[in-house]
Amino acid sequence: MKARIVVTLKKGVLDPQGKAVKGALENLGFAQVKKVRVGKVIDVTLDGVAGKKEAEEAVEEMCRKLLSNPVIEDYAYQVTED
Repeated sequence: MKARIVVTLKKGVLDPQGKAVKGALENLGFAQVKKVRVGKVIDVTLDGVAGKKEAEEAVEEMCRKLLSNPVIEDYAYQVTED
């Protein structure tokens, strides 16, 4: 099984990286860019799980325990078979 996890800052949390990227894009002539939020994508390959439900439970626990900061970040994930 494979999981793709997307971690983003919660709405209302300042995003200095997003602001810097927006400024750089504007300097390159992309005036149409109004807002940028920067996040991270994490790809995980799982082995030894009994099925999609078990894989989703494992990914959920990974996100809560390590891959995201629940105070300032949200996450979403998708689990697929290889």
